Amino acid sequence: MSGLTHFDEGGKAHMVDVSDKEITSRVAVAEGYITMNPATFALVAEGRAEKGDVLGIARLAGIMAAKQTSTLIPLCHPLPITKVTVDLTPDDTLPGVRISATVKTTGKTGVEMEALTAVSVAALTVHDMVKAVQKDMVIGGIRVTLKDGGKSGRYEAE
Repeated sequence: MSGLTHFDEGGKAHMVDVSDKEITSRVAVAEGYITMNPATFALVAEGRAEKGDVLGIARLAGIMAAKQTSTLIPLCHPLPITKVTVDLTPDDTLPGVRISATVKTTGKTGVEMEALTAVSVAALTVHDMVKAVQKDMVIGGIRVTLKDGGKSGRYEAE
């Protein structure tokens, strides 16, 4: 299991010991999207969905999700999150919504999982709010685009 930090010498899953790591400023950015047909896109983009402000509610859901990541992902450390932003941008070229989340902390481990969770839950919330008019929306492209801070330094997706 060389290189996989969430497994011990015997191959059993464990929470990584970060007690000897330096406290540093850390940031992670993740992105994703949800695609839908043009009629559903119009409902979302124009704010006409029956359940209300789809983008506003999905933004709040993403922020809340980032703060709950350690309760959802078994081996994630609970972190003192210092900032979360979730941006949802209607994009008629998809058609659908592009989602980006930025999470910051000052701590001993990074916030990539929190950013990924924020994007995922925001996309799921969009789906939930308009599934009555379209059942076959597609969520995709969820990935880390930036990670900075800590021993491993900076990563930026191409």
